[in-house]
Amino acid sequence: MDVNITPSENGPYLVSGSVRLTDVEGRDIPHGDHMALCRCGHSKNKPFCDGMHAHIGFDGTLRNSACNGA
Repeated sequence: MDVNITPSENGPYLVSGSVRLTDVEGRDIPHGDHMALCRCGHSKNKPFCDGMHAHIGFDGTLRNSACNGA
């Protein structure tokens, strides 16, 4: 199954598909095939979104910039 990651407007990354999610020590974090990952940094349930983006006025505007490899 393909993995899709879509940033929602001023909200979380919406992830669907079969993906492995781990913590910084490499331990698996259980989740379903659909999840919302925090993008604002204020969730109390990281890495998952808990809706705080709406309370803090998170601006999730995406800007496309080419990576120069530096």
